[in-house]
Amino acid sequence: MRSADIDALDWERIAAELDTYGVGRTGRLLSDEDCDEVAAFYEKDRFRSRVVMARHGFGSGEYKYFAAPLPRQVATLREAVYPHAAAIANRWAARLGTPTFPETLHGMLERCHAAGQEKPTPLLLKYGEGDYNCLHQDLYGEVAFPLQLVVLLTDPAEFEGGELVLTEQRPRMQSRAEVVPLKRGEGALFTTSIRPKAGSKGDYRVNMRHGVSRLRSGERMTLGVIFHDAA
Repeated sequence: MRSADIDALDWERIAAELDTYGVGRTGRLLSDEDCDEVAAFYEKDRFRSRVVMARHGFGSGEYKYFAAPLPRQVATLREAVYPHAAAIANRWAARLGTPTFPETLHGMLERCHAAGQEKPTPLLLKYGEGDYNCLHQDLYGEVAFPLQLVVLLTDPAEFEGGELVLTEQRPRMQSRAEVVPLKRGEGALFTTSIRPKAGSKGDYRVNMRHGVSRLRSGERMTLGVIFHDAA
């Protein structure tokens, strides 16, 4: 997808869904050809590290963090989506009374690197039958961007289960869950950790986590695009 195509997405709707649910489906971001090409990187030497989730109590399955330079499709998505995500993030910052974020990805990465966070964080995640990802937050240092992106690379007809799941922990209330079905090539922009929620006495903070439900059959691959780098 070209940057112009990303600019043409319905960002007003995406922002409204994020305000209400903490996640907004973007619509199609990658073609079938791009999905195949990005998924094929998993077997190539394009990564800085591999994580087997069961070894760390993260779940079951594995993922790999891309090394720099990022593949073209990944770099384009990260750079083109970021300004739209930053506009939403800065509206949230104003509501919460917290510092704002740079308007460009370059500025955001400069902030990360100044804090010693220099490792790229976009990743490929691979799940087989029985695999899952425990609820978590992708925080890699003191600098963190409040939104991140996931893109489904596999046709949903090829697997069962494996839904993106988010939980919203509200003060003095029971937690709320959100399940996000995606089609191949579609993305979801969602909350990394904290977001504002409108209440009767104004905005308050809710804490969000995300994970993946158990894959009942087949294989599922996704691209994760995180906008802050890691220490």
